[in-house]
Amino acid sequence: MLRGMRKASSNWLGKTIMSVMFGILIVSFGIWGIADIFKGFGQSSLAKIGNTEITTEQFRNLYTDKLQQIGRQFGRPITSEQARQFGLDRQVLQQVIAEAALDEGARRMGLGQSDAEVVRAISADPNFKGLDGKFDPDRFNALIRQFGYNEQRYIAEQRRVSLRRQLTGTVASGAEPSKTQLEALIRFQNEQRSVEYVNLTEAQAGTIDPPSPEALAAYFEDRKALFHAPEYRKLAVLMLTPDELAKSITVSDEDAKKVFEQQRERYATPERRQVYQIAFPNMEEAKAAREKIAAGTSFEDIAKERKLTPSDIDLGTVTKAAMGDPAIANAAFSLAPDTVSDPVKGALVTALLKVTKVEPGANPSFESLADVIKREIAMERARAQLQDLHNKIEDERGGGANIAEAAQKLGLKAITIEAVDRSGRGLDGKPVTGLPQGVDVISPAFASNVGVENDPVQFNGGELWFDVLGVTPSRDRSLEEVKDQVEKRWHAEEVSKRLRAKATEMIEKLNKGAKLDAEAAALGVKVETAAAFKRDAEIKGVPERLIAAAFQTPKDGVGQTEGANSSDWIVFRVTDVITPTVDMASDDVKKLKETLQRALSEEQITQFVTHLESEVGTTINQNAFAVATGAASAQ
Repeated sequence: MLRGMRKASSNWLGKTIMSVMFGILIVSFGIWGIADIFKGFGQSSLAKIGNTEITTEQFRNLYTDKLQQIGRQFGRPITSEQARQFGLDRQVLQQVIAEAALDEGARRMGLGQSDAEVVRAISADPNFKGLDGKFDPDRFNALIRQFGYNEQRYIAEQRRVSLRRQLTGTVASGAEPSKTQLEALIRFQNEQRSVEYVNLTEAQAGTIDPPSPEALAAYFEDRKALFHAPEYRKLAVLMLTPDELAKSITVSDEDAKKVFEQQRERYATPERRQVYQIAFPNMEEAKAAREKIAAGTSFEDIAKERKLTPSDIDLGTVTKAAMGDPAIANAAFSLAPDTVSDPVKGALVTALLKVTKVEPGANPSFESLADVIKREIAMERARAQLQDLHNKIEDERGGGANIAEAAQKLGLKAITIEAVDRSGRGLDGKPVTGLPQGVDVISPAFASNVGVENDPVQFNGGELWFDVLGVTPSRDRSLEEVKDQVEKRWHAEEVSKRLRAKATEMIEKLNKGAKLDAEAAALGVKVETAAAFKRDAEIKGVPERLIAAAFQTPKDGVGQTEGANSSDWIVFRVTDVITPTVDMASDDVKKLKETLQRALSEEQITQFVTHLESEVGTTINQNAFAVATGAASAQ
């Protein structure tokens, strides 16, 4: 599995998906060592973990949500084929099984989370704060809808996540790597090597005559599958989102001013004060302390007498609304700076207050906020229009119109993609422009067909519809259609063959005592060097493959490897190997220790979850899993 992940992450798409994937999945759980985990049962049920049953449709929806989340994060949709290539289907299933097992474990242990704590955590989430820095219910609802949640489902999910963290946090506590592990890994990471090398390019391959027609035809026949024309589909796509609709909505100054006046407090920046508070059990003690202060004792000394630290009496720099207790808040915000209040009886305590710093509030003008307010109003009106437009579009589709025809009749703009293959490329082999970013249209389009009415997809707070307007079947191309491509590929392979042969010949001479500079001069190339680099080094002009090959070769050893381009070839000698000393107090060691602790924690969690899965019982329907992820068709 790890080998497959490393291979998958070797290109830009893989690296991006892998980084995003590990940001989304809470933790990866290795459960695939058990070959007999898959058991056949009802097609509608995909998995059963203890008393928790997951239907095929539930998993399909979750899987689609995950792919769309990943697509939104790196700006391109992920197709089902790409998801399977990078193991995302298995990763999501692993996550579902692990979470269900943890939920079962929490139930068996009688763990719970209060409503108040869940609400507090959600209210404190910065993602849900509005322009005034407070929890914004509208923003909360809009964001969770964007990710396919309603309020009830989101709160339930957050409660489950909290309980899972309690369990895994307890299991993972105390993980500590050994000194031997740290020393070995630091030496491995910080070992350095130096090389001298020559880069053989097409110029060293000599003259390569074009192939004869017969040779080219034979070459093409042997590799015909490489030039196969894929299936293409013609699509119509219609996106309706609040952002797009809002652009066409004009909001008058009068309407914007009305909102500004109604919500003036929302747009204002409230006054903030640095407030200190000494609490007393009763009014008598508070009055006695205030008399001492009047006689010359400082506020801070009174706090010390009561064995309070500076942090105990510091309420922070707060707004009046944030203080909670109206009586305490009113007193604090009517107090002159650097003075001490008379005793204030609050709802819970009697206190003396001191204010040391005042940050004045601000009341911005309508002119400074007009654009922001108009945008907010336009977005609200756009959201209101969405449902009406949704109904009209569905009425048109119910009457037999495809999405392009429905859009035209309603004065909306649908995008027509004349031809796109499963990888998102057009007839010219280049990525198709115009497809929406952050949502996969390609996979469901290739699972659909002409005349099939597809359900709309939630997208950026709105909806997306698509129809397949035409299908161009895959086919074998003739040599005449792709002759230029075939000739280029044939020529590149011939160059590579010659350069590999020259590199092998050079290696043999170097092993017999020849000098690299002399061999380089004979071929008309210069010797280059790269000094004191580590395994993970990125050196401009030095191919990654050379760096990797150097660490597989001993000092004074010679080797060869493919260059930056498939037609280049490199011959090199390792001139130096530097083994590092280990400073256990260094930042490198501290960072490595933190990384290893996380890895050890994950391993402990993996073992715990595996035990839970075994204890509660886990079965998975392999056929249903294949159907849910698009690897097989439903029967």
